[in-house]
This record gives sequence, C-alpha cells and structure tokens, in this order.
Amino acid sequence: MRVLTYVGHRIVFILPQLVGIILVSFLLVKSIPGDPATLMLGPTATPEAIAGLREQMGLDKPLYIQFFIYVANLFSGDLGTSWQTTRPVLEDLLMRFPATLELVTLSLILAIAIGVSAGVASALNEKGWIARFSDLYGLSAGALPDFWLGLVLIFVFYTLLGWAPDPLGRIDMAVIPPPPVTGFYTLDSLIAGDMEAFRSALLHLILPVLTLGLINAGPIMKMTQSTMEKMLASDFSRYEVLCGIPHSTVTRHALRNALPSIVTIISVLYGYLIGGAVLVEIVFSWGGAGQYAVQGVLNSDIYPVLGFVLFSAFFSLIVYLVVDLIYFLIDPRISS
Repeated sequence: MRVLTYVGHRIVFILPQLVGIILVSFLLVKSIPGDPATLMLGPTATPEAIAGLREQMGLDKPLYIQFFIYVANLFSGDLGTSWQTTRPVLEDLLMRFPATLELVTLSLILAIAIGVSAGVASALNEKGWIARFSDLYGLSAGALPDFWLGLVLIFVFYTLLGWAPDPLGRIDMAVIPPPPVTGFYTLDSLIAGDMEAFRSALLHLILPVLTLGLINAGPIMKMTQSTMEKMLASDFSRYEVLCGIPHSTVTRHALRNALPSIVTIISVLYGYLIGGAVLVEIVFSWGGAGQYAVQGVLNSDIYPVLGFVLFSAFFSLIVYLVVDLIYFLIDPRISS
C-alpha cells in the first residue's frame, strides 16, 4: 500500500507537467519561420490556394485557438498529419520511436558498464593509473561532440579498415527486416529466428552505440567516482574496515549507498538521449524519431515536431517515475 500511495502521489504531477510541456513546445514550434501552407503547395501556388489551405489547417485562427484545437485532438489520439509523409504522426512515431529507443537503450547500457566500473575502480585507488585515466577520459568525453566522434568512427572502421557495415540505416538493404513485434530489430529477429537479420542489425548498431556510449559514460563515471569516494570515507565504511569486514563487502555496501546519485544521473541521461541522439541518427541515417523531428523542423512540418516532443516528454516522465520506485526500494529513508 505504501508503494501504491507513493506512485499515486507521483502520477498526480505528471498531467500538469505534460500540459506545460505541450504549451511551451507548441509556442516554440509556432515561432519557427516559414508558412506550412506555402511549403505544402509549392512556389507556384496562388494566394487563393494558400489562403484556402491555411483556413483548412486552422492556421488563420488566433494562436490560442490553434492550441486548444490541438489539445482537443490529442484527447482523441490525433497528433496531426505530416504533410511530408502524408501519414498520421502517431503512426509515423510508433514506427520510428522503437528505432530511437533501441539505439538509446543499448548505448546507455554500454555507458553504465563503462562508467560505473571505471568510477568504482578510480574511487578504490585514487592515485592509481585508472584514476588518472578516468580524469582524462571524463574531460575528453565532456568536450567531444557526439556527431564528430561518430564521423571519426565511420572514417576509421568503415572507410579505412572496412570492418563496419555502411552507415545507412539499421539493417543491410539486401536483408529483409524481421516482422515487427517490439520494434527492436535485434529482438524481433531473434523472435523470428532470423539470424541473418540479427547479425546485420547488430553490426549496424555497433558504431552508433559506441558513439553515444563512450560520450555518455563520462558523466556516469564522474558521479560514481565522487560518490563512492565519499561513501568509502564515511564513518560506516571506516567502522566496517575496523571490524575486519572483507574489503569487497565494504565496497559493495558503499556502492549501494552511492546508488541514488548514480541512478539519478542515469535517468537524466536516458531522458536526454532521446533528443540528444538526433545528430547521431542523422550521421548514421538511422531513421529514428529524432531524425523525423529534425526533418519536420527544416520543413516547417510542425506536427511531427510536436509529436516527438510529446512522446519524448511522456517517456522521460515514465523514466522518472520508475526512478522514484527504485529510490523507494534502495533507500530505506523513503520507504519508511
């Protein structure tokens, strides 16, 4: 019952947050230069045709009325229609968002494996070579643009060495994608038993996952290192050492007490990566939701942009809700 009450209190805040995000994103998207009606009809369209399309799309109405119309359509599951694809935005995002999630999730798993391992090792030996390397790596990861690293990896492993597949999408053009179940090509190909598709999808994931994983391991590593150093220097860790408790057990207890801070930075990165992976998606022609939103911005196609923001915001809020539940489980002060 305490868990349900805790979750209920958090859910109460999700709806007003979504409304605020929709309002701000709607106003920002509406400030993008360009007339969608003119872009849709082309430069040879007559003023009468442009005016008629603007009226049909509701662009001739005041901004606040356009916002209320958009919100009313959201309640019926209508996110609008993209004039580029001529398809409902909801269908486009449901088709493309799993590609972004697959890339982001695997990248974050790699970042956690590198960041937590290096952070713990650095905290255990503050003057060792691992700690010095971690300091250099943390500074480098924070300074490198992810799209630049992606281009370097493509140049080295595809152009020079020929080890990686061509950076054109999620799977080889000669390979048939697996039937969609989860939207993750790796999982769907395993479900279908198509090992050729699984191998192709996995090979196409290596470079973009390395790009995002190596960049985002830096913040996780620095947070793990600083928090672990504090925990290992705290009174309870010193007391355990004086009592003769094995060093591995002391480290495990310190890591558990450091988990809230580590989980926080991981959750922030997870939400950030949904939008932060946009440039990497473009570099690798990934075809995910981020690339879809960028195309909408460049072509004044506002509904894909708004739909992407709504999907990303909802996903981030769900992630933060899950993180709150993790806090509830690992921090006895909250559960009590």
